[in-house]
Order: sequence, then C-alpha cells, then structure tokens
Amino acid sequence: MEFKINNCNSIDEASIFIENSVLNIKYGVNGAGKSTIAKAIELSVLDPNRLNELTPFKYVENNPDDIKPTIIGTAEISSVSIFNDVYINNFVFKPDELIQNSFEIFIKNEDYDKKIQEIEKVTSDIKDTFSSNEEIDKIISDLTELSGCFGKSKTGYSAVGSIGKGLGKGNKIENIPEGLELYSEYLISDQNTKWIKWQVTGNSFIEISDNCPYCTSSTTKNKEKIKRISNEYDAKSIEHLIKVLNIVERLKKYFSDEARANIFKITKNKIGLSKEDIVYLKQVKKQIDILKDKLVSLKNMTFFSFKDVDKVIDKIESLKINLDLLPFLNSDETKTIIEALNESLNTVLLQAGKLQGEVNKQKEGIRVTIETYKTEINNFLKYAGYKYSIDIESDEQEYKMKLLHNDMSTTVSSGHQHLSYGEKNAFSLVLFMYECLSKDPDLIILDDPISSFDKNKKFAIIEMLFRRKRSLKGKTVLMLTHDLEPIIDMVKNLPHTFNLVLKASFLKLRNGTLTEIAIEKSDVLTFSQVCNENILLHEENIIKLIYLRRFYETVNDKGNEYQLISSLLHKRDQPTDTSGEETIDMSDESVRQASDVIKGKGEIPDFDYYSILEKLKNNVDMVDVYKQCCNGYEKLQIFRIINDKYDNNIVKKYINETFHIENEYICQLNPCKYEVIPEFIVKECDEYILRFRSNKNANK
Repeated sequence: MEFKINNCNSIDEASIFIENSVLNIKYGVNGAGKSTIAKAIELSVLDPNRLNELTPFKYVENNPDDIKPTIIGTAEISSVSIFNDVYINNFVFKPDELIQNSFEIFIKNEDYDKKIQEIEKVTSDIKDTFSSNEEIDKIISDLTELSGCFGKSKTGYSAVGSIGKGLGKGNKIENIPEGLELYSEYLISDQNTKWIKWQVTGNSFIEISDNCPYCTSSTTKNKEKIKRISNEYDAKSIEHLIKVLNIVERLKKYFSDEARANIFKITKNKIGLSKEDIVYLKQVKKQIDILKDKLVSLKNMTFFSFKDVDKVIDKIESLKINLDLLPFLNSDETKTIIEALNESLNTVLLQAGKLQGEVNKQKEGIRVTIETYKTEINNFLKYAGYKYSIDIESDEQEYKMKLLHNDMSTTVSSGHQHLSYGEKNAFSLVLFMYECLSKDPDLIILDDPISSFDKNKKFAIIEMLFRRKRSLKGKTVLMLTHDLEPIIDMVKNLPHTFNLVLKASFLKLRNGTLTEIAIEKSDVLTFSQVCNENILLHEENIIKLIYLRRFYETVNDKGNEYQLISSLLHKRDQPTDTSGEETIDMSDESVRQASDVIKGKGEIPDFDYYSILEKLKNNVDMVDVYKQCCNGYEKLQIFRIINDKYDNNIVKKYINETFHIENEYICQLNPCKYEVIPEFIVKECDEYILRFRSNKNANK
C-alpha cells in the first residue's frame, strides 16, 4: 500500500509505503512526522471530516488558496487500530476492569459464541414464551416501578418514597378537604399538578391587591380559602400520588381479588397510612419483588444463569414460580402467564442432560481460555520485571480483567495512580495486542510504543508482540519509532529468533518533504564500521580525522593516535595526552609514531599535525569544509570546531552527544546515508555559518 500525504502538520508532501501482512518499522528522529502519519491514516479511515485538524499552522491564518490536508491510499482499509497516548488514557485502567470491554477481547471468541448458541437452542422455549407475550415485559416494568415506589429502605418501606409521600397524609384527590370542594374539577383533572403549582405561585400576588390577579374581581371574602390550597396540597406529593395510583391501576388484574380490594382501600385512605397499612404493603412488596426477580431471571436466562451451579436441573426447578406461595398475586391473569412459563421450563427439563453437557463444555472452554491468557500475560510481566499480575474474574453477565500487585491480595482499582509511566505503557501495549487479535483490524499502528522502556523490557515487549504464537506476527503493522533498538534486534542481531517478515525504513523530513530510505541488514553497522566506510568515502582530511577519532573511541583505544587527533580537533598548539591522572605534553616520538599510524589508518598520506592545525584555526577555511559536509552529523562536528562556545544549549547537547560515544547504541546507521540529526538543529548551524560568512564578506 502507498499513502500520499499532503499538507498535514509539518508534512507538505510524503509517500509512505506499507506492505501487507508484515511488520513495517518506520524509524525517524523526533519531529520527523511519525505521529502525523499515524493521525492522518487514522482520521482518513475512521473520521475523514476531522482531517482538517491537521492543517499546518502556516495555513491557519493565511490560506488564500484554501489548501487542505489530504491523504490518498486508505480506500482499501476499512478498520484501523492505533496505539498511542489516547489509547492509554481512554481504554485501559478503568475503575472496574483493567481494559475496557475485556470480556469481548479475551472471552467472547468464535468458540464461545458457538457454545452459547447451543445453550440457547435448548432454552429457546423460554425465550419463545416471552416473545409471544409482550405483556410480560410490561408486567416486569410495572412491578419494578411499583417496587421502587416503596423507597430505599432495608425494612421495605420508606416515608420518603412515592407511596410514603403520596399517601402519607391521605389521598386528597379522592378526599378533597371540606371547604375546597369548588376546586374539585381542578384537583381531579389530568393537569392537577400543573394547576397546583400555578395556584401556589400565584399566592405571591394575592397580597398586592384585594382583587384577583387573573380576573380582577374581589378576593376579600375568599382570600383564606385561596391560601388553603397551598397548605393542603403540594404539587410534588400529588405527583407521587398519581404515579402510585396509575401503576396500581395498570397492575390491578394481576392482584388477587382480596389483595386488589385491600390495596385500593389503602390508596383511597382519607387520613394517611396506618401501621397496619404499612405492614400489609410491605408484604405486598415482598411478593412483588419475588415475582419480578423470577420473571427477570427467566427473561435473561443465559449461560451465566448456570455457570455457578453444579446441577442444571436444580437451577431450572428453582426458577419455577409457585403462585400458591404468592397469594397477593394469585389472579387468573397471573396464572395464565406463569403456567406458560412453567411449562416452558418443563420442556427445558426434558433436555436437562444435553443442557448440562453444553454448560460444562462452555465452563471448560472459558477456564482454558482464562488460564491461557493469564499464563501468557503473567509470564510476560514476571520476566519483564513487573511486580504485577492479572486475573480474569466473573462479573454478573460477563468476565472482567483485574489488576493485582504481588504484595497484596485485593485488586488494584486505580492503575492510573499506582503504575509508573513505563508500567502503564507496558500493560497498555500488551492489552492492545490482544484487542487487535480480537478485532482483527486491517491495519495496526504502533506510534512510538517502546521508547520509554529499558533494554530488557524492550526486548520482552517486542518478543511478546511479534514472536509468540499468539502475537501480531502476520498482521499488517506499522510501527513508528525514534528508537533504533528494535531495528538492531529484529533486523541485525536476532532475525532468526523472531523469524519475522518485516520492512524497515528511515524517515527523513527536510523542508516539508518526507522521504523514506530502506534499512537493510547490511545498513545496521557498528560505529567502527561506519567510521571505516566514511574514512574511505571522504576526501577532506578533517572529516576523515573526525571519523578516525570516533573509531578509536568506539573501540576504547585512547592511545597516542586518539590523543593526537583529540588534541588537533581541540585546536591545541601542543599535542597533549589526557589518558593519565594528569595532562602531559606528548613527546616528539609519540607524535611521530601516531602520525605514521594516522597516515595509513586514516587514509591521509600527507598528514601533518601543524598544517591541519593551521587550517582548523582559520574559520574561513573551516566554513569551506562545512560546505563540503554531506550530512548533519558531519556539519555538527565542524560547527563545534568553528564555534565551541555556542550559547544555544539544545544545539550544544546534540553536538556533545554526536562528538562523543555516550548515549549511542553499539550499532548505528551511517549518517552519510541516514540523516539522524533533526532538521532544526542543522538549520540552526547553517544559519550561524551563513551569518558568519556574511560578516566576513562585509569586513573585507
């Protein structure tokens, strides 16, 4: 696949190649546009309307040609999964599970679904009973609502529930207080609560005048009666009362004759609820809850209904409903529904043996799946040096992955707070891999996934991602990284270990144009090899000396040759030896012997310390050498010689890290082929040299 990206953030144009079914590693320095590539592909596939978010800053305020971000080549991709900080923050370390949708990722596979279908075939009669009688769903809903009207209390009744608030002072719609009969039409209307609110609000105007604020007729004689409405009624209590009355009315046919009569009598009570009323209503609630819970259990019957029982037949028997033990609900209407449900359970009982077998198969399949994932992930955590483990626990209608620490038995519920940045990345990356195996997207993007880990953890993670049987091997993967180590391991040192088909390339961004340069095994060199290659490549003696000095440094040879070149590049009039505790001058014999070696080793037959020293001290000559440099690495070395007191700390850091061996891997890419120095650093040096030349020309 080829993606053509234009006008996205710092990228004006780019052509990115991704080979199907292999790991594609794109290595580039920070600022090379790696995250922009990932975001452009992601938005193009998942949300093309948001591609404008990548508009370069230079076009935000001034864009007369209406230049827009574009990407071509994603048409054949219908799904993409991307690992980045957004994934870590949004999908992992949830309060109740380690990763969002862990049940779908780890348990609910094709085999699981097949076994569920077999279980549902056996229990289909129960589902059919529900689907053929829509009234059952309404009963469940109304019973649930009526149960809720009792309020939240361990005793079964709360004075602040709808029943307590609506009936606590009696039914004042059925029993309008004496003297307020003229308001009865309003109080019993469908809009009574609105009228009460309106009437109570209007009371604030009654003291302004003795005339009605609505019709202006006199209110002097009726003012106290008008005020009584707000004393006797409040809209919220009436609202609770109406709610209770409506539910009771809908459910009346499911109550026995005696229960229905008693409930209606209580709801029409004039003075409020007596202790006997409350005791009776609590008994009603208990039976309502039993019936409701049984109906819900039958409606939601799944594998999870049987997973914690030894004998399926016992569970089915327990789901039968005995209306003789629920006398308040023992009506003809209720009997008709319950008999049909009990009959469907009897049909299931005839196949109890088959159902038991299918449930056992599913249990065993889940057990094996859980143990497999636990072993894989926990082994990785152990060998990578993390003091954590995972478990997959049953949670009502699904399974959830939990995080454990080796020093405690309870689960860690706030992973974001307890785990370090590297630990969060490691967990997230491994969980992301399993999510990709579950979803099987067309393209998997890893945006700088492992640069935050030390060497041992990097290898453990790479091995987990790409070497194991259950891994991303064979998937279309784009790994974007500023870390060379994965390429060193997988391309150079251990290709036989990973046995992985991969394509590696280097991303070079210059003046807005992003290009790819392939990285083959032969391109990954020790730095001594890099030095030897470039010594032969260059004609300029000073550049040869830079690489020769680096060669001696990489092989840890700080002998006379190294000391002589180091003195020269530091522009010392007298060559010195700094290898001992004290710095001493090199003897003439040492200089001569070292010079002879340098002439051969450095391919500099006319090497002369003082001749080259003169050139090094002449900045005009050194600017000419700077212009001959073919890459940023060499430019930085020459720049350091021209001006070793440059006051830009960022540039200083890059100069020091490229001038010495520290912070480098044993293997490298040749800087003559791969521009490993960021563009902004090279530009900073170029601009300084340009100013230097301009000043020299102006002073001539």
